[in-house]
Amino acid sequence: MNLRSTIIRFGMQAISLTGADRWLASAARGRGAILMLHHVRPDAGRGFAPNALLEVTPGFLDEVLTLAKAEGFVFVPLDEVPERLADPRPGAAPFLALTFDDGYRDNVVHAQPVLERHGAPWTVFVTTGFADRTARLWWLELEEAVRRLDHVAVDDGDLAIAHPARTDAEKSAAFEQLYWALRRGPEERLLAVIAGLAERAGVDGRALVEELCLDWAEIAALARVPGVTIGAHTLTHPMLAKHDAARVREEIERSRAIIAERVGQPVRHFAYPVGDPTSAGPREFAITREAGFATAVTTRPGHLFVAHAQHLTALPRVSLNGLYQTRAAARALLSGVPFLLWNRGRKLDVA
Repeated sequence: MNLRSTIIRFGMQAISLTGADRWLASAARGRGAILMLHHVRPDAGRGFAPNALLEVTPGFLDEVLTLAKAEGFVFVPLDEVPERLADPRPGAAPFLALTFDDGYRDNVVHAQPVLERHGAPWTVFVTTGFADRTARLWWLELEEAVRRLDHVAVDDGDLAIAHPARTDAEKSAAFEQLYWALRRGPEERLLAVIAGLAERAGVDGRALVEELCLDWAEIAALARVPGVTIGAHTLTHPMLAKHDAARVREEIERSRAIIAERVGQPVRHFAYPVGDPTSAGPREFAITREAGFATAVTTRPGHLFVAHAQHLTALPRVSLNGLYQTRAAARALLSGVPFLLWNRGRKLDVA
């Protein structure tokens, strides 16, 4: 765990120990929140696991939902979120909507039984390229390549990195350095560099997608399950803000059309891939609004307030982060206090 993660963990514990999750909750909780998850599966116990923040155990998901009920939250589908935000009446019970990005098979195997026990509706945001095996889980390709290599070397123009990768600590440092260097640059280079490393390490990117992601038959079956909503998550999972407007519209509108045809249902909700300010901003928010989506969700952290009713295509979410699977963290996240502090008291972050 790096220094930033350690600081966040201690911050969560401090919020719990000081009782701030109680005495600040009325100001921080707002109308409710949208939870963001990716993988739900048992802990594999790996030493080198740079993407561990994207997975939680079924037991932790169950603990969060049990705690949410005890705190008075009601579980709602995304379809209800706009109406609940627009309701001016004070004193309503806080709501919780659950969302899962990318379309992973473990959502069905491990998350669905937990959600059904709690009577919680949920939304799965599908990347069509994962369903038809044409898009790449590049962050997992990079993880697998670094896992297999003893030395990570990249020389691509102004990007030159050489890092030992023999131990778990060295692999973690190499992944971190290369990941953020690539994230800062153009997506075309990111994909090309990781493809080269994957080839060198013998990583089969398509096999990763086939192993981890639902196919169209599984998605269509899931869409028929009561309480499940299928949303759109683009064609290829790009960082949309790095591309021109025509590409953004194609990724958004074509993915919705393909999913609607495949599952036989309208697609009313969208999730921005990666979803931080470097990947989705005012231009993308406007395009999804013009496309007629009822909501679109980011990965910007925060609870939902009445003001979000005017920004339904720029909604924040609360990430269930695999690095902080404790009751103290769950209580802090549900209180909204970490986000009140993180956003310096601002309730809206849409710039």
